[in-house]
Amino acid sequence: MKKEYIFIGPPGSGKGTQTKKLSAEYNLPHIDTGSLLREEVASGSDEGKLANSFMEKGNLVPIELVSKIIKNRLLKNDCKDGFILDGYPRSIEQAQALDKILEEIDGKNTVSHKVFYFNVAQEKLIERLVNRRTCEKCGAIYNLKTMQLKNNEVCEKCGGKLTRRDDDTEEVALKRFKTYFNQTAPLIELYKNRNWLFEIDASKNIDEIYNDLTGAIKENVHS
Repeated sequence: MKKEYIFIGPPGSGKGTQTKKLSAEYNLPHIDTGSLLREEVASGSDEGKLANSFMEKGNLVPIELVSKIIKNRLLKNDCKDGFILDGYPRSIEQAQALDKILEEIDGKNTVSHKVFYFNVAQEKLIERLVNRRTCEKCGAIYNLKTMQLKNNEVCEKCGGKLTRRDDDTEEVALKRFKTYFNQTAPLIELYKNRNWLFEIDASKNIDEIYNDLTGAIKENVHS
């Protein structure tokens, strides 16, 4: 059975960390839409420039552009048995676009759909974001406040340089939260009505969250 896992939740809720762990254990590709968009921006294409004009303000990228990038990625061979989608959909309109994409891609395949909603207070998320650092070489994520690092500027996995994303500031974070609650939060009700939704308490530590996540997958208990 094809497995299609969708992760939703506000910025900084820990989706990226958990999806990478899940991807390694279940051998499913982790489709991080944020990274896909940043790659498009880095390429210098017209689409990338347009996407960047929205991203740098903490706003959503137009549906048509994101849908095109997502569909091309999901059509790749490594997604034939399933995938973990992180950061998309972010609105009801994007969810409708994704429905059409999956209908085209899946055909008559039997598919297991699960949507994991990472729920955590806004104050805690802002604290996470302003202290978040990412290795520009291997992509490892650190938090300067909660993790004891030997050197706050060096990745302990590969030795790469740790950097802070331009949008990991309190001002941009607050704009992203406003966008999230206005446009993304309604997805919770949508997927709950489909009986796809699992709510995860993302205020816990990394190991506890992962145990809850894998437990929900194995037990198939919806919340």
